[in-house]
Amino acid sequence: MADTLERHKVVAHDAWLEARKQLLAREKEFTRLRDQLSQARRDLPWERVDKRYVFEGPNGQEALPELFDGRSQLIVYHFMFAPDWEEGCPLNVDYHYLDLVPKGRDEGGEGPFWVRRHDEYGG
Repeated sequence: MADTLERHKVVAHDAWLEARKQLLAREKEFTRLRDQLSQARRDLPWERVDKRYVFEGPNGQEALPELFDGRSQLIVYHFMFAPDWEEGCPLNVDYHYLDLVPKGRDEGGEGPFWVRRHDEYGG
């Protein structure tokens, strides 16, 4: 760390301000490009889902359309948990997300509603 501090360029305020303005221009261009890319992703055509997926939902086993229950959106969080495991995958460190979302584990009321998809894991 000390070596990095010793080698790092130190300039007067005017030089720093000019460098910062140049970086800001690049950051703004990046933001515009990211916005365009995000819009292009949203504009992608949709794909019909013909395969029947079965989930454990608030009302027992349900197919994908049933999970929406008249709502326009569905939050999907994939947590790896094989049927023979005692605990979930240790790489799913973001599991705390469910604790951070308001009513994240509530399967009643206004939602959001959380469901679990049954996947077959081949050893």
